[in-house]
Amino acid sequence: MADVFDDYTLDRAWDEMFAGPAQPRPAYRAVRAALEHFDPGELRQRAEQVARAFTDRGVTFAFDGEERPFPLDLMPRVIADAEWDLIDRGVRQRVLALEAFLADVYGPANVFKDRIVPRSVVLTGSGFHRAAYGIEPVNGVRVHVAGIDLVRDEEGRFRVLEDNVRVPSGVSYVLENRRIMTRTFPGLFAEQRVRPVDDYPARLLAALRAAGPVGVGDTVVVVLTPGVANSAYFEHALLARLMGVQLVEGRDLFCVGNQVMMRTTAGEEPVHVVYRRIDDDFIDPLHFRPDSVIGCPGILNAARAGNVSIANAVGCGAADDKLIYTYIPELIRYYLHEEPVLDNVETHRLDDAERLDWVLGHLDELVLKPVDGAGGKGIVIGPKADERTLTKLRGHVSRNPRGWIAQRPVALSTSPTFTSDRFAPRHIDLRPFAVNDGERVWVLPGGLTRVALREGALIVNSSQGGGSKDTWVLAPEPQSIPEHAGLDKVNGVNGVSGVNGVNGVKSALFEDEQSPGEVEGGLDPAHAVAERLAGPAGDQSRQQQQQQQ
Repeated sequence: MADVFDDYTLDRAWDEMFAGPAQPRPAYRAVRAALEHFDPGELRQRAEQVARAFTDRGVTFAFDGEERPFPLDLMPRVIADAEWDLIDRGVRQRVLALEAFLADVYGPANVFKDRIVPRSVVLTGSGFHRAAYGIEPVNGVRVHVAGIDLVRDEEGRFRVLEDNVRVPSGVSYVLENRRIMTRTFPGLFAEQRVRPVDDYPARLLAALRAAGPVGVGDTVVVVLTPGVANSAYFEHALLARLMGVQLVEGRDLFCVGNQVMMRTTAGEEPVHVVYRRIDDDFIDPLHFRPDSVIGCPGILNAARAGNVSIANAVGCGAADDKLIYTYIPELIRYYLHEEPVLDNVETHRLDDAERLDWVLGHLDELVLKPVDGAGGKGIVIGPKADERTLTKLRGHVSRNPRGWIAQRPVALSTSPTFTSDRFAPRHIDLRPFAVNDGERVWVLPGGLTRVALREGALIVNSSQGGGSKDTWVLAPEPQSIPEHAGLDKVNGVNGVSGVNGVNGVKSALFEDEQSPGEVEGGLDPAHAVAERLAGPAGDQSRQQQQQQQ
């Protein structure tokens, strides 16, 4: 075994690469054999190259008030085809159940009448918005994009940790991680059957266009960002560029007669689909926060009139409340008449007095999560918390049991992670991304593997100092199209293809720089950075850190 794996230790957590000491699992054998040819100095050099490349391309994330390159580990996370099939089926099932639940909640409310979920649970959740009641999506889709967080437990079984269907982020890192890894280890990719990820922008654009109002000939799609002060701004700009659509801020949009319009250098242009990266509270000051300057006044009325589609729909937070998470297995049975493909982590609701008393007496054995928390904030891992923290937590939970859930600690699976001179085990999770076009739910083969870079840490969120890995899904047959071919070589979506891109998407993923003037109307994502950071828009954009779920 290579020196970089010397002293690699296994504990009670499932290890992704090793079934036992010096016993790599079948999916990892080729990776391990390739890494035997590198010494620690060579790997350090490549890690530094990756960090420089991410900095040069602006692949950064705000951490402790500082923009840093998003850490990418050199060791990929490899998933065998049979395992991915399970994940794919489970994620698609989950998204369909969440869609059905949202349609019910904002419609006939049968789930309450049949006593599957108490009405009070939904109505008291921060993600439920009465203003969204009765709005019928054009093609029945509210969750156009979902990020379903998975972990592998001590026995190697994948479990759902939480659902993200408001403004799920992180797919840009999936695309950039693959781009960098193909350049860092080109020989390794040549030998592996890794399924591509670069058709995600085309799939997303096709789903957004499918959500356009009926009767519109040329559906105009925009990406709505809160601005450069947002920690995920790089993703907003990248997706807009790869889809070939405008990146706009709230001030670039206005409503006339329940129609959303966009200001451009060529004049005013109607907008039919808004892929928003702004939280509900900020998207429309007429219905939510009146002080918002990063939203578009009247956009919700335009959606109600059927003249614009908002992706994801306003009010989707009713489905990814962590208390609703505990009901998802029953919702799958209720709406789909199926058994869950992927189980939840064992979770306790605190609405029963007896169960609440038990949880309060066992805080040091449980993980407590605020039901509306995001980015790992507010989570208390009981076995690692001191008595002062537990005492404070006990008071919070006692005063507001609706605001918390309790879960049994899961020893998240570990993966070899490079630590300057060797590989050491670090805990990871997985966020597969699903795109729903109204006809089918498509799951991006791979998703974002997040890694807790600190030894022993269990919170993997980038906002808490975590990093990521390129996620390789091995195909059963060699792919005829190489990963680095670019979007212009990928088969079209919905029967559309061409050498100049898929559904009008430029092959920009593997370009080193953005073409100047690519975005019209003064909306180029690089313009006027200082202006955008100033004033209330900058302040509200920074509040959008909650989007990093």
